[in-house]
Amino acid sequence: MTLVLILGFLLLQFLLLLLSPPHAADSLPPASPIRCDENAGCVVSNAYGAWNDRRTECRAGSAVYPTTEAELLSAVAASRDSKAKVATAFSHTIPKLACPQPGGNSSNGSTTSSVLISTAQYRQALEFGPADRTVTATSGWGLREVIDAAEERGMSLAAAPYWEGVSVGGMVATGAHGSSWWGRGGAVHDAVDAVSVVVPAGCREGFAKVVRLRRGDPGFGAAVVSLGLLGVVSQVTFSLEPRFKRSITYRFQDNSSFEDEFTDLARSHEFADITWYPSQHTAVYRLDDRVPINTSGNGVNDFIGFQSNPILVSTAVRATEKALEKSKNIKGKCTVAKTEIAYKKLVGNGLKNEGIIFTGYPVVGYQGKMQTSGSCLHSSKADPLSMCAWDPRIKGLFFYETTAIFAASKFKDFILDVKKLRNLNPDNFCGVDIYNGFLIRFIKSSEAYLGQNEDSVVVDFNYYRADDPLTPRLNQDVWEEVEQMAFFKHGARPHWAKNRKVAFLGVQNKYPKMDKFITEKKRFDPTGIFDSVLSDEILFGKESEKYDGCALDGQCICSEDTHCSPSQGYLCKPGLVYQEAMVCRYTDSTVQ
Repeated sequence: MTLVLILGFLLLQFLLLLLSPPHAADSLPPASPIRCDENAGCVVSNAYGAWNDRRTECRAGSAVYPTTEAELLSAVAASRDSKAKVATAFSHTIPKLACPQPGGNSSNGSTTSSVLISTAQYRQALEFGPADRTVTATSGWGLREVIDAAEERGMSLAAAPYWEGVSVGGMVATGAHGSSWWGRGGAVHDAVDAVSVVVPAGCREGFAKVVRLRRGDPGFGAAVVSLGLLGVVSQVTFSLEPRFKRSITYRFQDNSSFEDEFTDLARSHEFADITWYPSQHTAVYRLDDRVPINTSGNGVNDFIGFQSNPILVSTAVRATEKALEKSKNIKGKCTVAKTEIAYKKLVGNGLKNEGIIFTGYPVVGYQGKMQTSGSCLHSSKADPLSMCAWDPRIKGLFFYETTAIFAASKFKDFILDVKKLRNLNPDNFCGVDIYNGFLIRFIKSSEAYLGQNEDSVVVDFNYYRADDPLTPRLNQDVWEEVEQMAFFKHGARPHWAKNRKVAFLGVQNKYPKMDKFITEKKRFDPTGIFDSVLSDEILFGKESEKYDGCALDGQCICSEDTHCSPSQGYLCKPGLVYQEAMVCRYTDSTVQ
């Protein structure tokens, strides 16, 4: 009966997606991440409705919404005796970077006196430089708006993350990126020519000031990828290029040797990436290059995962996965994964020739339509029956995203280790293939102190997250072992805006310029107004205490069984391939 239900949900999902009009993009816009009550203060969340730490919600005494730089100065100045954090309109960060909890190094900043400084309404007019070679945007502008404005003037922003639901200030501060080892590379902060930050100051300067920095200035390397720890990003100047077109083809092939081919792929194709589906032994190469501006084609990259979905589909998919988890039905997950991958192949993963439907490769279109996507964000009719699949207002998708950034020289060994673990039972990897498998991208070395100090390979993978943080997942041990393999055996660095808490353990030792960043942070914010518990953990390696069940949601690495869930049969055990890993593994005989 369970399998019949699962297949019914799967068929419903497939048919609804197949029959949805290809041009439909109307959806209910995301809710504001900040909710305030005049008596109880404010609560800030993220777009998923849950931070990586779900034990307590993030509260603040108040929230302000500056619309000008003068108002931004006033907001920072007014925070001098409290704690402050920057929040954005989109809030797609998984760690609590926007939470103004007092840090361990600070004596001030109770929850009641803390303030959220939102950039949602800080959108002064865009300013284009000489010959339109640059564009300056205040931090509240959305990425899509900046791209469209540049394209209208015959210019393109070369680097952008794949998800367009980010603000200018947020994407620069957290190291958002696309994929490229060419030119300045795929990281957005490496396309920044200048940045202005409003920081705390002394009495003579009115308790706040604007620091304006250009590339090459002392402090510039700290001001980009600042994690919101220096102050509030006021405006950013991006370098632009003459408008160009891209041609994209997805090539499906066996995964037997992609760990030996990724370097050649990245050097041969400017915007290349690889999607690896380990349970299906399949690697999908994205062959993505500039083409002459007169090349025929007006294509659009409308990535299938970022399209607006009927609520019925999203809730059905979630219900299906919960049923599979509860019944520990690995084969059922593999059925779903095979169907998902086949559908993505059928529709070109959301690529649309002439912006309508996918009719075949290559798909050629202007940079502004091919580099990033997020059609579920946009609404013309505010259709309440359709929205982003992970919107917390519905019982839709709920997942974690682990993102590990490897030195290019270490990436092959990581993949070989994952293959060893996969080969023990390929079905154990079907859960990640339901989402996007392993998405592999490329970013260049950077001047940013918290950017990458060498050419690197970025690996993203999404997986099921339980509604209750104390509920174990199917194949819990597998994903914990992959995670620990990445960050501890192979020394990967975490993406600042993603990951479970364990990914940040020891991170301060992985960035050669971390000391420089801390020095600049103390110079910009000497009293620690923008510090928090999380920033103390990241910058100074402070670890919170372990508690019963802390490993289940990635808040710790288990060292005893109680950190897992013995009552549900999950005990703390060594890894199967990386035996130094300690993971929560299901053992049927222990269930009481």
